[in-house]
Amino acid sequence: MDIREIQNLIKFVAKSGATEVKLEMDDFKITIKTTEAGAAEASYFQHYPAAQPMQQMMPQHQMPQPVAPVTPVAAPAVDDNSKYITIKSPMIGTLYRKPAPDKAPFVEVGATISKGDPVCVIEAMKLFNEIESEVSGKIIKILVDDMSPVEFDQPLFLVDPS
Repeated sequence: MDIREIQNLIKFVAKSGATEVKLEMDDFKITIKTTEAGAAEASYFQHYPAAQPMQQMMPQHQMPQPVAPVTPVAAPAVDDNSKYITIKSPMIGTLYRKPAPDKAPFVEVGATISKGDPVCVIEAMKLFNEIESEVSGKIIKILVDDMSPVEFDQPLFLVDPS
């Protein structure tokens, strides 16, 4: 299972209404729990020897675990930014604007990006996931600080596509 499949699984669980889903495969186990607000958090990831049997996803009917609150980012004014495209977080994790501590940030305000260019890295479950732009344009605003926790679908960057 690759990171895109894990991201899609988290999205699916968040929308499904299930409070907890466990998935065990040959070499790993994932548990995804949702909050009352419907946000999903992948809370457990562990490697197993290849000899473990595979189990199917099974929703568990338990009370959701509280999720640590994340300081919300102020929503941009609709009139000023309606012509811009928002790049949003595809997952829950910690955002890093640099590929390494001693490197320059992926993008800065004013930078021109193309579709597929990396804009940041999000760490989730000890995996560093490079987030690529789905649009071409110019970075107008960076909405999240380096090393900040981010939620699924949280706005990260504003891009002027013109």
